Amino acid sequence: MKRSLLPLNALRVFDAAARTLSFTKAADELAVTPAAVGQQIRALEETLGVILFRRTARGLELTPEAIRALPHLRAGFSAFEESVAALQEGQGQTRLSLGCARGAIRHWLLPRLTHWLEANPEASVQVLALDGPVDFAQANLDLALSFGPAPDAEGVFGRKLADELLVTVAAPGAPSRALGWRSMEGPAVALPDAGQALDWAIAGLGEARVPLTLAAAALAAGHVEERAERTPTDDAYWLCAPAPQWKSAKVKALVETLTA
Repeated sequence: MKRSLLPLNALRVFDAAARTLSFTKAADELAVTPAAVGQQIRALEETLGVILFRRTARGLELTPEAIRALPHLRAGFSAFEESVAALQEGQGQTRLSLGCARGAIRHWLLPRLTHWLEANPEASVQVLALDGPVDFAQANLDLALSFGPAPDAEGVFGRKLADELLVTVAAPGAPSRALGWRSMEGPAVALPDAGQALDWAIAGLGEARVPLTLAAAALAAGHVEERAERTPTDDAYWLCAPAPQWKSAKVKALVETLTA
């Protein structure tokens, strides 16, 4: 059955005015002017075809119709509030589904996710490996880390981790054998993703040209060294999600941990 559009704002004004029996007090409660309250009440009366208030020498009085309707109206508002609380409770849970560019799972996501899990011992996290842009219309994800150009899907907001650089790294003493990934040209060994190329480089099997975002920890720890100049790239790592999901408490907390 098709539901009619309810004048919820005007009904909320009516509830405040009925509770206080004063347009001025209702206006103070709602942070509007008394004239605005009067306008909303008149519009509601016209919409419903019912008189809600009568002015007497003692002030405002509710009509019998208004008195009969108020308990049902207030029960409806309570149900709305419970529904909103249930929605917010779901957003506040630490149950997360994350998409991540396959090459960044081990070298970028997991070390940072570990800190979040330590701070949230009751958390439950599912990680989905991504091999390209994420389709939030198909994937039920709270947040994703993609690699490439800025997300351009309608309604999806992206936050770039950094202006990316490509670095050539290898373990000290490793051969100059080229370890390639993705569309890198002419590698001696072609690997599925940048993370595996970095793993092979750390193992001393050759040189990998990978995003600095992935190699930074290995460089800082001395597991690999740089062997060529860094070069900029138009691609980058992006945290992305539909705009409303950025407002959820659990996504905000996770993003804060991942970008700290």
